[in-house]
Amino acid sequence: MKLKSIVRIAVLALPLMFSSCGIFKKSKEVKPIIEQRQTTDFVSQVRDNQQTNKFITSKVKFSVEVGPQKITLTGNLKMRRDDVIRLQLMAFGFVEAGRLEFTKDYVLIMDRINKQYLKAPYRQVDFLRNSGLNFSAIQALFWNELFKPNQGSEAVVLAKNNKEGEGKFTTIESGDDMIINLEEGKMDYSWLASKNTALIRMANILYKDRFNGNTQLNWDYSEYDVFGRKMFPKKHLITLTTPDKEVKLGMTLNYLGNDTEWDARTEVSNKYREVTVDEILRRFMAL
Repeated sequence: MKLKSIVRIAVLALPLMFSSCGIFKKSKEVKPIIEQRQTTDFVSQVRDNQQTNKFITSKVKFSVEVGPQKITLTGNLKMRRDDVIRLQLMAFGFVEAGRLEFTKDYVLIMDRINKQYLKAPYRQVDFLRNSGLNFSAIQALFWNELFKPNQGSEAVVLAKNNKEGEGKFTTIESGDDMIINLEEGKMDYSWLASKNTALIRMANILYKDRFNGNTQLNWDYSEYDVFGRKMFPKKHLITLTTPDKEVKLGMTLNYLGNDTEWDARTEVSNKYREVTVDEILRRFMAL
């Protein structure tokens, strides 16, 4: 496959993985937990597993699948808590083909090969705004954490007297796991966590649209390793399903570290042409 074709698939597919939203198929063994205190205690255990490191960096092996098209790339992941998440896609192992950067204020998508970029605040990207995926929520997905929509992982603090209802976490027991659920309007957020370790094994977000069809995002975590005195997943499998397409992204993290010597912001050269969100979406739907 030509380099431009690789970039076209990967650079368009990656940012849209974080746009929408998944739901569990609950087994017949599911039993509701009545005591809200049990929900509070378990959610607190899950939250206690959060990373204490401020930086996470890693070499990454990417696999991107859009319909019948499959590609494999290498790259880098660089994250600084509460500041930036950066994914760099490398072609042939040494040429940076694309870059995806999330900050608190904007999303930046760069196509290095075709000299194009998109830089937009979250409120201008409909699918991010509608699904409650601002920077804090996206950070929680990358860092394997619970979050509250439009807030983030720091908002996951439950009082002992919280009552169930909209905007509150609930739990359901399912075999060896617990399903943590949060509903807000058209959105349904769910996490699957081990009862024994309280480690999150899956995050699911569902955007319900009875007119245009549902959109869902499944984010699976596996192959945990000790990092910064906490467990962190080295393998991430992300599946975005829209009424028209399914996109799969696999990320395998190698050589986890906490490198601090890198610039936290990408400067865009005046040689790059700015494109719109609509243009990116049109090109993606044409894949």
